[in-house]
Amino acid sequence: MAPGRRVERVAALIRKETSELLIHGIRDERVHQGLISITGVEVSGDLQHCKIFVSVLADPEGKAQVMDGLQAASSFLRGELGRRLQMRRAPEVVFHLDRGLEKGASVLGLLGNLERERQERGEIPASSDDAQDSHDDERS
Repeated sequence: MAPGRRVERVAALIRKETSELLIHGIRDERVHQGLISITGVEVSGDLQHCKIFVSVLADPEGKAQVMDGLQAASSFLRGELGRRLQMRRAPEVVFHLDRGLEKGASVLGLLGNLERERQERGEIPASSDDAQDSHDDERS
């Protein structure tokens, strides 16, 4: 089980150092056109490949430019990670756009619209908590 812990530890360190490099190390203007959040890091068992999942808050054109900038900076990032983490061979870094937050916001928007439509129609039943509270009030 030790290799699994090491991989997790290296992934956490890569996430931390990449965050630092995104703020202070990468000078490519394309990278700074949107708000970037690292949502996950996956490192292969042999520590030779690393997938960094990022969420970008920008318009679609800005997202594409940010991803292009990140891909262009991946070799710089690989060198810096190798130096900072003192690894014999730094992993090859690949960035992937994580659309999970966008999908979550979309689902919440759809649920909000559905709730508004049901309220307009008067179709909202009393929730089980409301029914239980009224039942408790009747006993008192």
